Amino acid sequence: MTTSKQKLWSKREVLYQINIAIRIMKKIVIALCTIISTLASAQEPTQWRGTESKGIYPDKGLLKEWPSEGPEMLWYADELGQGHSSPVFANGKIYVTGMLNNIGHVIVLNNEGKLLSKFPYGEDFHKSYPGSRSSPTVVGDLLYVLSGQGLLVCMNVNDGMIQWSQSLFRDFDGRNITWGITETVVVDENTVYCTPGGSKQNVVALDRFSGNVKWTSRGKGNRSAYCTPLLINLPAAKLLVTHTASNILGIDASNGTVLWTYGHPNEYSVHPNTPIYHDGAVYCFSGYGQGGVMIELDNRGNKLNIKWNEKSLDSRMGGAVLIDGYIYGSGDYGRSWKCLDWNTGKQQYESTLIGNGVVIFADGMLYCYSQRGELALIPANPNEFKVAGKTRISMGSGQHWAHPVIDNGRLFVRHGCVLMAYKIK
Repeated sequence: MTTSKQKLWSKREVLYQINIAIRIMKKIVIALCTIISTLASAQEPTQWRGTESKGIYPDKGLLKEWPSEGPEMLWYADELGQGHSSPVFANGKIYVTGMLNNIGHVIVLNNEGKLLSKFPYGEDFHKSYPGSRSSPTVVGDLLYVLSGQGLLVCMNVNDGMIQWSQSLFRDFDGRNITWGITETVVVDENTVYCTPGGSKQNVVALDRFSGNVKWTSRGKGNRSAYCTPLLINLPAAKLLVTHTASNILGIDASNGTVLWTYGHPNEYSVHPNTPIYHDGAVYCFSGYGQGGVMIELDNRGNKLNIKWNEKSLDSRMGGAVLIDGYIYGSGDYGRSWKCLDWNTGKQQYESTLIGNGVVIFADGMLYCYSQRGELALIPANPNEFKVAGKTRISMGSGQHWAHPVIDNGRLFVRHGCVLMAYKIK
């Protein structure tokens, strides 16, 4: 006969085994979630200027002031070749483009800056301001890069083998521009978007696995204008917004239909800044005194009206960031830093404490990289432009045009053949 004590121990044993099973299941679920998360992030495309090309990075706990000598340099890599592109981060590695003996290469580094591989992709731009222009776009094991000579290449990141290529000038009716193609291609799901700038095949969408054409758009027949497009996920549609030589285009990303255009020329047809979208409106801006325009959209991406124009924030190639209802950037003709109200375009301040240039943002702070080689830390405050840290980039050569990137508490600055990693956390 089973005693009460035996029954009690039996129940305890059952509960013990159940608890063990629950713990094992929890570990399995956590492991599966980790694997799924890793696989999902591995298939998430890298983007020019970070998520949605906003120039805003998610890092937290960053320094609010720098030492007098500037942030600590962790390492540098000086084998990149000529170029003006920014690094991207995927698969636990760093990918950046550079030109060696007129041939563009994808340079692969580990997270300590050690050179792992150099994969050639073809002739790059070696005339005025020579060097690679475009950053690579990485999705899982595939990488997409567009040369300054209009060659779009898809390669395997593990061995550099080219999967397919398209010449925007030979295969479409595109034409090169004065300082070479600089567009970083946009990848969304199974589609690659780019701008040959042809009179008929002005903007195109390609299958990212085969390079086959999904659609072509006539746009306005302008040449391309150095711009990396913005893909906007609206409530009822996906909208592709880009600059061409004389016009801003709003294109239905599903089929290439031009929904609207807006005339926005400047003196040299240079419009490298990716537009900024927020709360039903898109801000498009460029240099040479042109400035920016705020265009309101409906849920399908159709243009409703022009909300405001503002000429003084005429960033030529430095981009801008939108933080808490204010736009921060620097002008071209005025060569000063400015802050505008998103809703009205009203200027909040103007400063010449450092030279004009590129701006990105993380954790309450602006990171400004001037064309004079100054690297400055500025609190994002619409009431004042106050320098909280400053140093000078002395390594490398050529123009200070590459857009910095923040990743895992580090600030990456590219100057010519050198990539520098700074500790900012």
